[in-house]
Amino acid sequence: MGSWVCASPGEEAEMLARCGVKSVDELYSTVPPDVVLNRPLDIPEGLSEFETARAIESLADSNTVYRTVLRGAGSYRHYIPASVRQIAAKETFVTAYTPYQAEISQGILQSIFEYQTMMCSLTGMDVANASVYDGATAAAEAVAMCAERGKTRVFVSSAANPQTIETIQTYCFGSGLEVIPVPTRDGATDLEAFRAQAAGSGAPAALYIERPNFFGVVEDVAAFAEVAHSAGARLIAGVNPISLAAFKTPAECGADIAVGEGQPFGIPMGWGGPGLGFMACKSDLTRRLPGRIVGETSDHDGRRAFVLTLQAREQHIRREKALSNICSNEALNALTAACYLSVMGPAGIAAVASHCASKAHYAASAISAVPGFALAHRGEFFHEFVTSCPDVRRTLDLLAERGILGGLPVSGGILWCVTEMVTKAEIDEVASICAKVAKQ
Repeated sequence: MGSWVCASPGEEAEMLARCGVKSVDELYSTVPPDVVLNRPLDIPEGLSEFETARAIESLADSNTVYRTVLRGAGSYRHYIPASVRQIAAKETFVTAYTPYQAEISQGILQSIFEYQTMMCSLTGMDVANASVYDGATAAAEAVAMCAERGKTRVFVSSAANPQTIETIQTYCFGSGLEVIPVPTRDGATDLEAFRAQAAGSGAPAALYIERPNFFGVVEDVAAFAEVAHSAGARLIAGVNPISLAAFKTPAECGADIAVGEGQPFGIPMGWGGPGLGFMACKSDLTRRLPGRIVGETSDHDGRRAFVLTLQAREQHIRREKALSNICSNEALNALTAACYLSVMGPAGIAAVASHCASKAHYAASAISAVPGFALAHRGEFFHEFVTSCPDVRRTLDLLAERGILGGLPVSGGILWCVTEMVTKAEIDEVASICAKVAKQ
């Protein structure tokens, strides 16, 4: 920390005196001699600040930094206002963690409260927690929320992010839940197939479906919610948070729980992490929501105050009875998301969503106009889409030579992603490179 100063020799002597010893060795005199390190560690000599900076710079030079990014699949390159980075980097926030002592943690509690309020507003849900590790964890935790006696079947859309599906499977394996994949049709979850599956033997616990899904297609969540509820199951909607400014909220579509990865809200891609798993649900599921919930109240003098309203203590001390073993939260990333939402405001988020959608549709039109690069699916999409490709490796290599990170190779072609960071000129350049591949 910038303001942290180590103890001076005088302060060290004073602390030892308070402990009733004369030296650090005497302080640890009860430690068996055979485990005491009495020789220098076999490590290189320390470097100066200048040498350390040069060493780190040389390591950074081995990275490939692309000027244009057309890859998403769960982690997205959005513009982050400088003020967001500045606020989140303040020392008072960097050490943010679970605020156990409310009377001295008002600032951190308020930041979490504001974050939860914003997530409820975006999702239309009644309550949100203080975040979990990442989007995949949030989805798996939501599935655990829905498990009840006699309801052990969990349906998961095959069009969901593969890493999220794997995380759900891992959680369900440990808790004895059966994961049943729902097949896809034309890049979207097959509604009729799910209807038939839900009507089978055994009461279903939940359906997990994403909007947009892994292939970019915008699923009809409302239709799936109706079928799930008629079968006695909960519906969990995994959502892209930026898209919430463009579509109906998960609550309006009938979802019981909304989860997702909050990385697009001001958090750098960071080579895949860390992320921010957000969770929000209807009021009847509040006590099944993992983690912690911060509430607003008044202190003795009637002033606005904040407190941990709900934290499932069995997560700490009665794990065999716990619905979840999540005992932490992504407090700093949640604060960053709250800063981003505050700086951007409703109009700013809506503008980002609009730019993402319009540029993605322009890119889809330009790329699919090239022979061999047809759109793979007919459904509506937000800012990701799949096209066929005559030579995936050649296409991505040519793009990389021009400083462009192309889309993700998937079965049937390439999964492209376009955010507000991509310009029309860059999209046209990509289309021209695809045209070169098509002619070869």
